Amino acid sequence: MGGFYRLLDKAELHLHLEGSLEPETLCELVPDLRPEEVAGRYCYADFDGFIAAFKWVTAVLRTPEAYAVAMKHLLARLEAENVRYAEVTLSAGVALVRGLDFGPLFEAVAGAAAQSRVEVRFILDAIRQLGADHARQVARLAVERAAEGVVAFGIGGIEALGPAEWFAGVFGFVKDHGLHVTVHAGETVGPESVWSALRAGAERIGHGLRAAEDPALVAYLAEHDIPLEICLSSNLALKLVPSLKAHPARQLFEAGVPLTLNTDDPAMFHTTLVREYELAERELGFSPEELRRVAANGFRYSFRSPRFAAA
Repeated sequence: MGGFYRLLDKAELHLHLEGSLEPETLCELVPDLRPEEVAGRYCYADFDGFIAAFKWVTAVLRTPEAYAVAMKHLLARLEAENVRYAEVTLSAGVALVRGLDFGPLFEAVAGAAAQSRVEVRFILDAIRQLGADHARQVARLAVERAAEGVVAFGIGGIEALGPAEWFAGVFGFVKDHGLHVTVHAGETVGPESVWSALRAGAERIGHGLRAAEDPALVAYLAEHDIPLEICLSSNLALKLVPSLKAHPARQLFEAGVPLTLNTDDPAMFHTTLVREYELAERELGFSPEELRRVAANGFRYSFRSPRFAAA
C-alpha cells in the first residue's frame, strides 16, 4: 500500500524545517560530526528531551548557506513523496534568540523553495515561553514577508509555560495584516489549552490530540470546521500516547473533526509523510478512501485555500 500513498497527491501543513535535518545533512554541514552522535541525539525519553535535541540541531543552522542546504534536502524528499504543497515552519524565534539576522536566512530558504516543484509557503514560529514581546518581534518579521510567501504566524515551545491568552493581541496584529494563526495546543497540555488557543484566535490547531478528552471541545471543533494537524509518530516518540493504537485520531475523525496528517519534525521522529499514512491505515484502521479524504484536507485547510480567504 506504500506505493498508493506515495502516488497520492499530498500536502503537509505541520513541518518544521529545523526538525527535518537528516543525520547525513547534519554531517554535511558539520564535517566533524559523526552519524552515531546524531543518532544518539535523536532519541528522547520525553518532550523535554526532544526540546534539548531541537536546540542542539538549531545550533547548526547559523548561516544562510546552511538554511539553504536544509531546505533543498527537505524539498527533494517531499518531491519524492509526491507532496505537492507544504507549509514549512521556520523557527524565527530561535534565530532571534541566537542573535542571527533573519532576513538573509529567509531569503536563502525562499530561494531554495523557488527552485522546487513543491509549492511552498512559510509559517514563522515564536517561542511561547518567552512571552508576548518576543512573539511580537516574530510577528513583525512575518508581516514584513507576507508578499514573499509567509502565510501564517505560530507559537511553539513548552506549552505549559506559555498559555495562548498571552498572545491574543499578537494574533490580532497578524490577522489585521492578512496572515493566519496556528497554535501548538493539546499536545502536552489538556483540552483547556486548545480552548485557550481558540479563544485567542487560532484558526488551526497543531497536534490537538488531547482535545479528545473533552466531548464538548470535540463537538465544537467539528461544528466550526476547525482542523487539527495530526502528527502520529511525533506523539508516539514523545510518549504522549502509550501506543499508536491508542492514539485518538480515529475517534476525532469519526466525530467529524477535520484532520490532516503531518510529520512535525520528520528526521527527528524517523518518519516520512507516506509512513504517516501507512501508520494511520495499519494502526488506526483508516481505509484508503478515508485517507484520500484526509489527504484532500491537507489542501482544503492550507492557509492559501479559499477556506481561509475571508478570515
